[in-house]
Amino acid sequence: MITTRRTVLGAAATALLLPVAACSGRSRDEVQHIAIVSKGFQQQFWQAVKQGADAEAEAQGVVLTFEGPPTESDIEAQITMLQNTVTREPDGLAIAALDSRAAAPSLEEAQAKGIPVVAFDSGVESDIPVSTVATDNAAAAREAGKHMVELVGGEGKVAVVAHDQVSQSGTDRRDGFIAGIEEFGPDIELLPVQYGEGDQAKSADIARSMISANPDLKGLFGTNEGSAIGVLRGVQESGRHDLAVVGFDSGRAQVEAISEGEMAGGVTQNPVAMGRITVQTVLATIRGEETEPTIDTGFFWYDSDNIDSDEIQEAIYL
Repeated sequence: MITTRRTVLGAAATALLLPVAACSGRSRDEVQHIAIVSKGFQQQFWQAVKQGADAEAEAQGVVLTFEGPPTESDIEAQITMLQNTVTREPDGLAIAALDSRAAAPSLEEAQAKGIPVVAFDSGVESDIPVSTVATDNAAAAREAGKHMVELVGGEGKVAVVAHDQVSQSGTDRRDGFIAGIEEFGPDIELLPVQYGEGDQAKSADIARSMISANPDLKGLFGTNEGSAIGVLRGVQESGRHDLAVVGFDSGRAQVEAISEGEMAGGVTQNPVAMGRITVQTVLATIRGEETEPTIDTGFFWYDSDNIDSDEIQEAIYL
């Protein structure tokens, strides 16, 4: 069993420290500390993950710090946060890596210090994490590909604007969507994948360029919240109202676009559950309990037909 260490929590502008010690009457040194390093704070998805993690940490009586870089393209900032977190020696660590290879040295240091590590949202190219808590991104994106085939009638050109090509979630969603198109729409022509770093403005520029260069384009897929909204903006600015737009995630702008018929549909994860299960899994590793190597937090296809159902309303993050 892993012994809980006394920890000193460093201050971080982006970190949340729950006042558990004050509420319980225990000193901070007597409370277990779980550190979570996410991919960012700029999207509603991460706020929803944080919401679930906060609630579970409070219920379990542990201290939680949750931080992430300003944008999902800022790999260096995330690695710095990860390194600083390991230096503080929390009792357990969860990481959603922007670049799985770049995170490896810090994870090796965590292992050397006896800090159990759980990956969430994206796996890492390492056997150090005892478990990965994540959506089956490949399966979810394959579902998006299946629906895209139906939307474009099984033929024509389809484009993908991905958020990155270095995180496992990014590559899984890209490859899963392509697999879905190839399986269900073999007559569809997939344009070369473009990358917008999850940035709405960059993704919109890419979408406009692809539409301009391919007047016979029939559909576009954005692999995360920023990509999807950027694609939609590019479509709107191009004046093409006949294009099928499919996204991944379910922030407020996406939900409104689907409700209003501007976006055909999307795949939503369950980020609140992801945050909650991540904290549960880290605590289990601290106690020396066995955990599953991969914990699937689920996904749903949603569109104007089912967006008001209880199942979807519980999963979307507004």
